[in-house]
Amino acid sequence: MDKGKVVEQLLYWTSFVSQDWYVTMASTETGLCYVGLAENSFKELKDWAGKQLGTTAIIEDAHKLDEYTREIKRYLSGEQMDFTCPLDLTGTPFQLQVWEALSRIPYGETVTYSKIATDIGKTSAVRAVASAIGRNPLLLIIPCHRVVAKNGSLSGYRDGQEIKDRLIRLESNSFHSSS
Repeated sequence: MDKGKVVEQLLYWTSFVSQDWYVTMASTETGLCYVGLAENSFKELKDWAGKQLGTTAIIEDAHKLDEYTREIKRYLSGEQMDFTCPLDLTGTPFQLQVWEALSRIPYGETVTYSKIATDIGKTSAVRAVASAIGRNPLLLIIPCHRVVAKNGSLSGYRDGQEIKDRLIRLESNSFHSSS
């Protein structure tokens, strides 16, 4: 092997429709690294992979992503509240800190951007927190849809406010019907 040559990391991807949700996802050998919910998510996946990972080697392989598909389908049908699948997160230390805080938001609940900023000890960094949340590559898995504006409005979401609203309603309905 040529010492000057960098081996490109492979990404495996698939997409499916479940419960009227359009899902595109990708993983590395280590774990799930991307979930999108918009119909144009494959293009977003390619762009994200090029920018974040420096890779364009994306191979469609639904079988390799079966474990993740099962968990996401169970979540979207209201049968599962938490994800246990392995993850492969790529981000700045600040983004990783914000995403970890998002992961602690309980199913069926919402918090504000300022609450996340407070939780990570950066009370004056609400805009930076919002920016990090907007760069979350693992929709659903890292529940950025559970973050709302201080006035209770939905605010932004990478795949659109309609999808964010549907996710909040899904969790609210599942949460109340299971109690």
